[in-house]
Amino acid sequence: MAMMAQTATRTPARWQDFVLLLKPRVMSLVVFTALTGLVCAGQPVNPILASVAILCIAVGAGASGALNMWYDADIDRQMRRTRGRPVPAGKVQGADALALGVVLSLFSVMLMGMALNWLAAGLLAFTIVFYAVVYTMWLKRWTAQNIVIGGLAGALPPVIGWAAASGTTPLNAWLLCAIIFMWTPPHFWALSLYTSEDYAKAGVPMMPVVKGAASTRLQILVYSLLLIPICLAPAATGLGGPVYLGVASVGGAVFLLLAWRLYLSHAGDAADPRNDDGLYDVRAGASDARNLFAFSILYLSLLFATLLGEHLAGVRPLELLR
Repeated sequence: MAMMAQTATRTPARWQDFVLLLKPRVMSLVVFTALTGLVCAGQPVNPILASVAILCIAVGAGASGALNMWYDADIDRQMRRTRGRPVPAGKVQGADALALGVVLSLFSVMLMGMALNWLAAGLLAFTIVFYAVVYTMWLKRWTAQNIVIGGLAGALPPVIGWAAASGTTPLNAWLLCAIIFMWTPPHFWALSLYTSEDYAKAGVPMMPVVKGAASTRLQILVYSLLLIPICLAPAATGLGGPVYLGVASVGGAVFLLLAWRLYLSHAGDAADPRNDDGLYDVRAGASDARNLFAFSILYLSLLFATLLGEHLAGVRPLELLR
């Protein structure tokens, strides 16, 4: 009787709830990096086909998000940052999220293959499966290296965009992938330093939960030191120009400074440093982690925006190694 009453009073899902299933904020970053890869390929592409390629990548990213929310509903209910998502909040049924994810996955991959090429479609399919199955269903609940390995899914969109434009995936395409891949651990571990209580409650083995805050801060610094040379590399491979080199250098110096300050801080040592459910409103003890998390988003955005702007403006690359 209780279940019948609950069913009778359940509010039908709104279209906005299904949009949230697609993780639009994550999708926007995916689209941006994929567009950068498509333009940096330097191949003439019909504008309609280019739009179709970006649409397919966006839909594929949304499909991955829906599948992730379907499978992770039990975890999301226990975390303040995610408990308001459509499935754990009861706004969308898990079966509906699963169906949406599967349908959008098939649609995006098939359309990419038929409209552009099957290399790009294959990479898109691999990305969806890697995020939804390898990361969400396996790595996230099994290892503290979940973000490191699983970061490949978020790093592949520029390669897909490049493949859609040229049918190839040269070194520079994979260099864009490497930038995002190496950026992911310091970005997410900085966030996890002040959300570790949520992860511990949900049983997710994030680095601060498994290895502690001090070890996480050290690993953030190490990954940051590895990241900056990779971010500078496009200026030497014929991908980035003088503006890019300046942005990567100055931004990289700020990134390293923030990572060093975070390493010397006590961020993550105190439980529950946030003032509310927001990602940026934290207590003083976690401010260094918050600052690196926020700047990492700005830094990555500036790198890709500069590459995109240089290629659209026809700026000659530096080609320091040629």
